[in-house]
Amino acid sequence: MMIRFARLVNPHYNIYKRTGLSEGMPISNQNAAQRIVADMIQDDYFVDFVEALIQIDAKGYMGRRYALHGLNDVVAGLIHEGYSFDPVSGQFFENQSERISPNWGRLQNGDERRMTVLRLDIAGNSVLVRQNPRNKIEKAYNDMRAIVSRAVTSRQGRLWTWEGDGALAAFLVGHKEKMAVYCGMDILHELFFYNKLRNPLNSPISVRIGAQTGPVWYSANEMERLKNDTVKQAIDMEAMAAINSMAVSYNLSASMDDITMNLFTPEKSGFGGKYRLYKTGMEK
Repeated sequence: MMIRFARLVNPHYNIYKRTGLSEGMPISNQNAAQRIVADMIQDDYFVDFVEALIQIDAKGYMGRRYALHGLNDVVAGLIHEGYSFDPVSGQFFENQSERISPNWGRLQNGDERRMTVLRLDIAGNSVLVRQNPRNKIEKAYNDMRAIVSRAVTSRQGRLWTWEGDGALAAFLVGHKEKMAVYCGMDILHELFFYNKLRNPLNSPISVRIGAQTGPVWYSANEMERLKNDTVKQAIDMEAMAAINSMAVSYNLSASMDDITMNLFTPEKSGFGGKYRLYKTGMEK
């Protein structure tokens, strides 16, 4: 059963190949357990293995219940090492009060996860740069980056790229669809008041935001992340958005609650597919 549990995270795991013993030779339970744990650590599967054991302890395996003694101590050890447990996804991620990294402290190159992606673009960037002194542009864009960074990290997202006129953020933890949508709304709201109260430029900063959800292959290389179809679709959503609005794809809006989606426009169609808009502005 221990070997079966190991194969939940590494389907090709073979304890005999790892030990060098002939197939079928007896291995004591204690030696097998020690070897499996050592191999999970060596192959970077340990966190995935603990997650699988948590599910087995809570729900059983193939119709049978298994009490895994000492599992709480293992979980406590991971938390002590800087991880936090997300009960929604049943996964461990880095504790962002201690560190914030683009892979949430656990994704490896090539790992595929379902994520929600947010793409933001500053509209009319070249005009703003041309019509304002450099020191004011730098001040305003630093403020803008701070607004976006706060909104993203407060929703447990990660700011994957920041260019001079835009950003790309990804959400993996918890209710990632809601986290991304609320993040976009936060940015639009804070930017509205920033333009009214603190903007040093001679005209408001305007943005377009697009959001899409789907499979994403993680890469430590920023440019490789942009090649994901889900990221490209988020960029299409952003291109269809009106000034100071967020375009949310149809499949993303379908995962949201009605109370939130009642704040959006009815469904529209564009070159990137069906979407709904959330827009800020003064009531007339």
